[in-house]
Amino acid sequence: MIDITENNKTLQGYKSIDLFAGIGGFHYALKSYGANCVFASEIDKKASETYELNHHLKPFGDITKINANEIPKHDILCGGFPCQAFSISGKQKGFEDTRGTLFFDIARIIEYHKPKVLLLENVKNFVKHDKGNTIKTIIKILEELNYQVNFKVLNTSKFGLPQNRERVYFVCFNLDFYDTQSFDFPNLKLLSKLQDILEKEPSDAKIVERDDISFYKDYQIKTDLFGNQELPNKPIQIGKVNKGGQGERIYHTQGHSITLSAYGGGVGSKTGLYKVNNKIRKLSPRECARLQGFPETFIYPNSISQAQKQFGNSVSINVLQHIIQEIIQTIKENEQRTKIGFTNSKKWIQKRKRHSREVQQLEKRQNSTELVDANEIQT
Repeated sequence: MIDITENNKTLQGYKSIDLFAGIGGFHYALKSYGANCVFASEIDKKASETYELNHHLKPFGDITKINANEIPKHDILCGGFPCQAFSISGKQKGFEDTRGTLFFDIARIIEYHKPKVLLLENVKNFVKHDKGNTIKTIIKILEELNYQVNFKVLNTSKFGLPQNRERVYFVCFNLDFYDTQSFDFPNLKLLSKLQDILEKEPSDAKIVERDDISFYKDYQIKTDLFGNQELPNKPIQIGKVNKGGQGERIYHTQGHSITLSAYGGGVGSKTGLYKVNNKIRKLSPRECARLQGFPETFIYPNSISQAQKQFGNSVSINVLQHIIQEIIQTIKENEQRTKIGFTNSKKWIQKRKRHSREVQQLEKRQNSTELVDANEIQT
């Protein structure tokens, strides 16, 4: 998680809501810039408990059972919604076409509250889901709701967190408030390695000791001309357990972790396996928290499996923070253009007033001249 200074908390006064909130990755990211979360919704009871424990805000449950008018007014709507196919009727019913999916609930809340900004996240394959029809439908609906839609697949690996995690992010601006032609997603390549976030012999990281462990690659750390390590910024597979299927691959700590997941099979399920101090082990819950950008003060469940699931379902906070920086930049540029436009309008009004006074004075002089001429003619 990036430490944001008080001078850069430029979203103070903005209110946000957190849909499909999980354990609060969006909450942390927006709060770091000063935004105040006024509502959260999460159907998973265990995740909801973790959210409340850390953010002191109790999430409401099933979003499908919450009326839009029960949700407080807000400026920013955010959430990592599930990937679901739509059954489009062909009758062009707008977002009614998505009824039966959880995106419908996002759309009805947007229509009612018309927030200034939307910040959404989904799995990478969402872009290709249902042969691209799913994302086309969502873009169409959001545009019909008067939003400029921007989306891009970003990898956590490039944002200073050593985890290979590709997700698609949506940033949408309400066109009643913003001209968004200036928005760009962050384009970074920050270097990092898994070694830097590891705990020293954690007791809650499962160690794997089996006879079918094998190594087929001896990774050599490379250095540049100045002796600095050259980091590959991606997972480095060096061995396997059993046949090397899902959850059975072993990785080097000079690279990155694989994508944390809520489920998955194999002996290294949810976190992957890593060779640490000549031992093969999974990652601890605290290491998973660090890979997603959560602060050291974050409190996670005592159940290792539940903690790993929650972090696997979460969003990478650092990525969100960098996206929010770009959102803030767009907001500033729009405010600046509005200020310039207001100033120019004020100058134009003042100019028109001066012009009107000049015209009035000219008309008075002309009337006076005409009156003098008329008197001369009479005499």
